[in-house]
Parts: sequence; structure tokens; C-alpha cells
Amino acid sequence: MTNNEVRIVEVGARDGLQNEVPVPLAAKQELVESLVDAGIKNIEVGSFVSPKWVPQMADSGALFQQLCRVDGVDYMALTPNLKGLQAAIDAKASEVAIFASASESFSQKNINCSIDESIQRFSEVMALAKQHNLPVRGYVSCVLGCPYEGEVELEAVARVAAQLYQLGCYQISLGDTIGVGTPDKAAAMVSAVAKQVPVEALALHFHDTYGQALANINACLPLGIRCFDSAVAGLGGCPYAAGASGNLATEDLLYMLHGQGYQTGIDLLAVAKAGDSICKTLGRSNGSKVAQAVLAKTNK
Repeated sequence: MTNNEVRIVEVGARDGLQNEVPVPLAAKQELVESLVDAGIKNIEVGSFVSPKWVPQMADSGALFQQLCRVDGVDYMALTPNLKGLQAAIDAKASEVAIFASASESFSQKNINCSIDESIQRFSEVMALAKQHNLPVRGYVSCVLGCPYEGEVELEAVARVAAQLYQLGCYQISLGDTIGVGTPDKAAAMVSAVAKQVPVEALALHFHDTYGQALANINACLPLGIRCFDSAVAGLGGCPYAAGASGNLATEDLLYMLHGQGYQTGIDLLAVAKAGDSICKTLGRSNGSKVAQAVLAKTNK
């Protein structure tokens, strides 16, 4: 990858839809396949978690089975434990992800264990994934703030990221789960983590709760980050801030990156159309300002 090439990991079908009302399996399939047709090469299809806790993802196995797959595309799944990983293997996911928190309170409330306990649990997941030659991506949540603790120490973020990297995760995605970060804080966080994990192995997953995601990404591009997570149409609210937006819209990210000369290999208009379609299915407004603008031009 050259310095002006940027990798986008599309998380709308998983991180986005898990925070929306349930949609039919056919609509999910159409969304994923439309995004792949738009040129997206890395897409989180679903997650293998308890349907009791995340009913929106209960049909992830069926979705993986029904997809018309394209060579060269990574069809990814979130897998919190061995049971989830085995389900992902059975569904022929091409990549899986595990997640830990930089906040002890968030870890306890989200997955009912301490940070250290979560890392220990993931060692078994990593061992099984290695047996199946399955790449594993690691997520770190609450890197710029926690809904329960507030500020999170940079050292805590760097420590958890390093533990996941040492465990064998090929990439660590640093998540501003509640979207409270600002550019200076985002850059300081990345700089702290990059002292323990190579910057080439880092990605950013910035939520847009306070409208800072693009500014935060812009502050981190000069540091060498070249992989970002985003969700088509800004799917997914923020469960910790009533009425607030959650994920950064893929269309908005693409528009900024393309405007600065970065190459993604992704067709912005095609992504906008895919987002428009799923928003109509959900009965919600499009969370991307760029999508609204380009679609208005197209419809004239």
C-alpha cells in the first residue's frame, strides 16, 4: 500500500445495523453485495454473539451462507468467544475480530469481566483461529473516553492495544466508542499507542456523536494511519447518548479522503445509493451529509 492509499473497513452491516431496528435478511444481503459492488474490499458482515443480547445479528450465519462472494473481498465477522469463532468458521468468514476495552468499567458492564480476563479468554480464540489460518483483527473500545469513567488514560489504551497485538491480532482498531474525542486528543492517543504497536498495524474507528470524527481522522493522517472504519449512511446510533449519531458515515469519509488526493478504490456515488436503499428499508433519514448532497444532484 502506497502512502496515499487508504483502506476502508465498512462496518455498517454489523456495527451499524446492530443498533438499528431489525431488517430482513434479504435487505442485509442486498446491502453487503451493493457495497462490494461499489469497490469496498473489507466489510464486516455480522457478528456471532448471543441472539438474546443482540437479536439484530441472529441471522449472521444465514447471511454469510447466502452472499454471492467476490474474490479479493474480506467478509469479516465479530467473534467474542470460542462458540462465536466456531460459528464464524462454519460460515466461512474470511476474517474475524475480537474486542477488548481500555476502560475497566466498560469491560465489566459490556462483557462481564475485567480487561485482563478478557485478554486471557481471547488467547483460546486466537489459538483456534491460527489452526484455521484465519486472520484476527482486534478492537479496543473507549480509547478517548468511557460512558462510566470519563477520561481514559493513554497508557491504558496503549497497554490493551499492545496486548492484543502481542496475542497475534494483525491489526488493532482503536475505537472512540462514545465519540467524545477531539483532534489533539486523538493524535496524542495514536502517538501513545504507536510507541508500542507499529503504526502500520493501527486503524481508527471514530464515532461521530459530537461531529468530530472527520476532524479527528484528519489529525491522525499525518501520523501514518491509513485504515479507517466507517458505516454507510452513518448507520447505528450511539447507545450512550440518546438521539446522537454513532458511526462516521462512509460517504463523508470518502469525500474528505478523495478531496485530499487519497485513493480508496471505492465509488462514492454507488456507496451513497446503497446507503439510501437501506435507509428506506429502515424508515430512517440518511445520516450522511455527503450522501444527501450527491443523491440530490443525481435525482435532479
